[in-house]
Amino acid sequence: MWYVYILLCADNSLYTGIAKSPHERFVEHKNGKGGKYTRSHKPLKIKYLEKFSTKSAALKREFEIKSWPRAKKIQNLNLKI
Repeated sequence: MWYVYILLCADNSLYTGIAKSPHERFVEHKNGKGGKYTRSHKPLKIKYLEKFSTKSAALKREFEIKSWPRAKKIQNLNLKI
């Protein structure tokens, strides 16, 4: 299984990514071994998870979510910020 995840960062920004194990990936982000963005925007918690059976489907959804402005992410995904 693959997951699209959204992290809430310390500066109140949102980071979207994909992983097979989102909780392990979150720990990597917290330890500075995740994406470049989360090295300078410290992640606080996972705010959203969505499961997919293929990496391709997860990548397509990640691309879709990343194209949305912040307000649309919060509204469409019912994020509690």
